[in-house]
Amino acid sequence: MKTLYLDIFSGISGDMFLGAMIDIGVDAAMLEGELAKLNLGGYQLHVGRKTKSNIEGVKFDVHLLPTKGDEHSHEHGHSHSHSHDANGGHSHERTFSDIRSLINGSALSDWVKEKSVAVFRRVAEAEGKVHGMPPDEVHFHEVGAVDSIVDIVGGCIALELLDQPRVLAAPVTEGTGWVDCAHGRFPVPTAATLEILGARGVTVNQCDEPHELVTPTGAALLAEFAESFELMRGVTPERIGYGLGTRDMLTRPNVLRAVLGQAATATEAKPLDWERDTVTVIETNLDDINAEHLGHFVETVLEAGALDVFHTPIQMKKNRPGVMLTVLCAEAEADRFSEMILRETTALGVRRHAADRRKLRREVVTVETPLGQVRVKLGRLNGELVQAAPEYESCRDIAAKAGVPLKGVYASAQKALEN
Repeated sequence: MKTLYLDIFSGISGDMFLGAMIDIGVDAAMLEGELAKLNLGGYQLHVGRKTKSNIEGVKFDVHLLPTKGDEHSHEHGHSHSHSHDANGGHSHERTFSDIRSLINGSALSDWVKEKSVAVFRRVAEAEGKVHGMPPDEVHFHEVGAVDSIVDIVGGCIALELLDQPRVLAAPVTEGTGWVDCAHGRFPVPTAATLEILGARGVTVNQCDEPHELVTPTGAALLAEFAESFELMRGVTPERIGYGLGTRDMLTRPNVLRAVLGQAATATEAKPLDWERDTVTVIETNLDDINAEHLGHFVETVLEAGALDVFHTPIQMKKNRPGVMLTVLCAEAEADRFSEMILRETTALGVRRHAADRRKLRREVVTVETPLGQVRVKLGRLNGELVQAAPEYESCRDIAAKAGVPLKGVYASAQKALEN
């Protein structure tokens, strides 16, 4: 299956995305012709081949045409734009409702209309949440400008011109520092960017680059189109393109790398509807802990909210028998549980790493059995029931009340599920 992988090691903005799309084969003239269907004036496109940190790619710019008394011209990059009306004049009154009407009233394809509105809706909902107002009433101070309408609608047009490939992305990397926007001086990641990515459930990692790497427009494009945010797997590259930003970065080139190719296996063509999240795995090796203390620690950590805790027999140095203690927890809780290990066991240090999880979509149902009601956990994948497990506590309580073996309650619950 045709697949587009976005290597966002240096973030993403709308202009970098379009530059990368043109570099991998989107015809710039066709893109401009489709954008003309918006009937949106007041701008000119500039597309040129340049280099950034000795990497050659495409620089995409939207130049706003000056009007009387307004000599303003904007080169779009990793920055927040001003708002303009359709004729290039300054305006702060463009709402999501206005933008939706502009797009839906155009001669663009139905797919481009649908996706363009969906991308803008993600930003409107994020801004609405930040400012406490309905999405339709959100005034777009950054992404409502002509250049950003071009970026978002142009991005959707580019994907259509590439025959709507499956889109995958690398883990999201954001910088640090501050940006000046319509809300004043704000820390990176900005409020809108965080809301957009958070609503999609995307994990955000910061690096030590003192600049904004992911703009709200870039975040919305990712949230709408990217199926996953992982290292590249199973993609055979056919074309590679680079969209250039405007900054000179300290730790990495300011480029977006796009890889267009084929998925390695046909089975990946249909995405699975499993749930995804990231947890922290904390480990330490112990060869001198009292068994009673270890058992107490396991109970304590579970009561404190750990996702799981277990210990595995291992052989340590000098042929000493020991255990590897492992705690799984949410990323935000990693320091707290690391401290618990260091304070309450004999560990002198811990190892930590992030682990991606894939989970069945779960629900709990109650089934009627001759012995009473039993709670059962169900796990589904793409709508198919693949796991069904009676809850231990529910079965134990019924077994105790009825004076029957526990395994009999399990069997009764399983039979009820089959019926």
